[in-house]
Amino acid sequence: MKTISLFLITNFAVLLVLSFSLQIFNVANMGFFLILALVIGMGGSFISLAMSKSMAKRSTGAQVIDYPSNNSERRLVEIIESIAIGAGIAKPEIAIYDSPDINAFATGINRNDALVAVSSGLLDNMTEEEVEAVLAHEISHVANGDMIRLSLIQGVLNTFVMVFARIIGQIIDRVVFKNERGVGIGYYLSIMIAEVVLGVLANIIVMWFSRKREFYADAGAAKLVGKHKMIAALERLQMAHSGALPAQLTAFGINSNKVMGLFLSHPPLEARIDALMQERYLRDALLKS
Repeated sequence: MKTISLFLITNFAVLLVLSFSLQIFNVANMGFFLILALVIGMGGSFISLAMSKSMAKRSTGAQVIDYPSNNSERRLVEIIESIAIGAGIAKPEIAIYDSPDINAFATGINRNDALVAVSSGLLDNMTEEEVEAVLAHEISHVANGDMIRLSLIQGVLNTFVMVFARIIGQIIDRVVFKNERGVGIGYYLSIMIAEVVLGVLANIIVMWFSRKREFYADAGAAKLVGKHKMIAALERLQMAHSGALPAQLTAFGINSNKVMGLFLSHPPLEARIDALMQERYLRDALLKS
């Protein structure tokens, strides 16, 4: 969740700057504009991905383990090294950040140059087998290239948002504001509003993709360390969420209604547990996904 949020925020900021630059140049040739929009849309997405590791470290205060300083760090490094070998990727950077939340994330532009970070709360509140399963889940994301996939989808959607926002702007400027010469204030106002609305719709698609990839990462972890370990880790998370959150927030986080569920990056924990028990996604998990 933390990685996805940082990626989307960074992508929005980069896209806003690049889109504003495009607005200044006011490209008239539609063919050239489409190419430029694609370059900017994809560029904004991949710039966000390239910044993801440094942004994640800075925002969480994660400390990379260059040399383990205690048995806990040493064991963490050993587990990640072992899982990375099983997944067929290079050992990622390993970091710990101070937080009572039971959480972990993985990011990076390259599956052989990734970052896997875990919270102190996860290490303090999970058994070693549960920690192993969570780490296998994050490494499955890396092995599957999920951040690259997410960036490609986000880049395409960025392009559609910019193109259709300008088409809508031209239509409203001419039909509503009756502007027959060049472009007027209605064009620019319409573009800003359309980009916000279309951006929300694009975000729904990105979140749907993210939820889908969570099932594959769970199945990949089950292949790497065993289905029972992954189920146990999810059940531990379920217990932690239900105990730590007020009832109304628990309903939002785990049993959210369909409308709010469209904006969640992760499926409900019970749905993930059920998918593992039914062995859905297992056949196509990890390297075959």
